[in-house]
Amino acid sequence: MNLQNALLPPHTEMVRAMLERDTAYEGVFFTAVKTTGIFCRPTCTARKPKPENVEFFAHVDDALSAGYRPCLRCKPLDAAAIAPDWVQALLKSVEADPEVRWTDAQLEARGIEPLKLRRWFKQHFSMTFHAYIRARRLGMALGGIKQGESIDNAAFDSGYESLSGFRDAFQKSFHTTPGRTATREPLLFTRLTTPLGPMIAMAESRGLVLLEFLDRPALTKEVEELQSRYGYAVAPGHNAHLRQIETELGLYFEGKLTDFNVPLQMPGTPFAIEVWAELARVPYGQTRTYGEIAAKLGKPGASRAVGLANGHNRIAIVVPCHRIIGADGSLTGYGGGQPRKAFLLRLEKAAVQTSKPTTRHCPAGCP
Repeated sequence: MNLQNALLPPHTEMVRAMLERDTAYEGVFFTAVKTTGIFCRPTCTARKPKPENVEFFAHVDDALSAGYRPCLRCKPLDAAAIAPDWVQALLKSVEADPEVRWTDAQLEARGIEPLKLRRWFKQHFSMTFHAYIRARRLGMALGGIKQGESIDNAAFDSGYESLSGFRDAFQKSFHTTPGRTATREPLLFTRLTTPLGPMIAMAESRGLVLLEFLDRPALTKEVEELQSRYGYAVAPGHNAHLRQIETELGLYFEGKLTDFNVPLQMPGTPFAIEVWAELARVPYGQTRTYGEIAAKLGKPGASRAVGLANGHNRIAIVVPCHRIIGADGSLTGYGGGQPRKAFLLRLEKAAVQTSKPTTRHCPAGCP
């Protein structure tokens, strides 16, 4: 069985999505035009070819291997939102020395156009590059204060020349004063690349707290709830859990990982935590209905409540809410979009058919 072909939606569905430029299918498949030798995103604004002249691929690598060239208009090589080399090199420099206060002159000296960098960060992080590095430094200051460092030292180590400027920036970023940070847990976030588009991962010292597609409509509300209800202070950065989930996600999308081991930290209501724990027990490559989950919890009449808790799951893929379907077998809702849900189910089904999966365990730290 060809694993890549198994990842594709039905042919008629792809033709429709291509002709209608359906944005829900970004990253789900790519269109290649036999008469021009060019492959595109399904949403490309170029004149649509005749369906009989098109073939479809699950990944850009497959299209390239088949001899197709990437479209210069829709740039399918950027479909997974992979950071370009110049951004990756800059981010490595930031991580190597987060205290550096980058100026436009320094950026230009590295051959980076400041306006282009600003646009890229606004698109992919919802903040400018300078806002990103300020937030990165403040996150380090927060961690230092929680470990006993004085506020004065944290301020000056973060590059602030006055305590008042540091306090104002800290209050704006974390919605609290530096002196009250003993109750605020740092929640570090980073952006991850996947074949289905960029995701954001957030983790604290105990484990992964959030993993969502960046275009999920409820993402802003989820982050605000983590800040206001659960007391997290959100800042860009890295820790062991974020590095682990990046590695495990890569293996998952290659069909080589069926069991996530990254520790999880999932604050929520008692009922939601029960539902999420049951979701984590649904085996790789299988599906369950809302009614089946409710019955497992001893609450057979709670299908609707299970559906709501399922929709409030903040850790996509790892806590596999995509494996929950309607009683009639329909895919029903999914925060990342139904085409992505269908892709994930096809990926797992194909991997199961090509190799025997490992036993599914609840990830370490799962409620």
